[in-house]
Amino acid sequence: MQTWQKAGIITLITLAIGGIYLFTVFEHRKNPGVIPQDSQQPALSPDDLAVVRAKFPTSFDDVLKLQNTSVWMKNGYTMPYYPFESGRIVFTQRIGVIPTAQRLEIKKVIKAAAPATIDDGISHGSRQAFAIFNLPGDPKLYAIAIGAIDSSQESYFSDVLFYYDDPHTIYDNWPKDVWTAIDAHQVKLGMSELQTRMAVGQKTQSDDSTEGNRTVTYDQTGKQWIVTFVNNHATAIQSK
Repeated sequence: MQTWQKAGIITLITLAIGGIYLFTVFEHRKNPGVIPQDSQQPALSPDDLAVVRAKFPTSFDDVLKLQNTSVWMKNGYTMPYYPFESGRIVFTQRIGVIPTAQRLEIKKVIKAAAPATIDDGISHGSRQAFAIFNLPGDPKLYAIAIGAIDSSQESYFSDVLFYYDDPHTIYDNWPKDVWTAIDAHQVKLGMSELQTRMAVGQKTQSDDSTEGNRTVTYDQTGKQWIVTFVNNHATAIQSK
């Protein structure tokens, strides 16, 4: 067999293989078939689609923009607050911790040094940033730590601590009876984990890392709620 004949045969084989491949790809793209159900992404819930604004503060000037605004507590039952009297924070008179969804009317933001013996929920640094606020219907001023400043290092946590919009409007898809329970800081059967955290706070321990299918213990300033969730619905509730 001549060399040119051998080359021709090889070329024909290559073209045939290529043609089969191209035909297979074409048919697959024309009829991709059904995607297996278990490979599809789970559908997003209204809570997943809710818009929770963030400000990403990196400087004291950024948190100064909170002055004369309303915020709502996100990290509930974890952050202590103190009286603010005669232009200073009275660290010796800790009031308590702020519940989730509590509205705060921020009047100003200041820098102050907390005593080393005070645990106000945020690392001290050389100074801290504090939001000075009113509670609705209460003319007294209070202070809560929202950041730490140490030389050129600054850390601010307002995005973690606060909702910048009323959570009643953020999660306006929640039923009225759920919001009634949340506003009373109570847990009821059927609540999701997010709704339960909104009611009794972020200070939790759980027996599993799978949210929505586990038992979670919430520490609500000394009162404990032990809630079992199945498919992200509270199915059993104990309090003590």
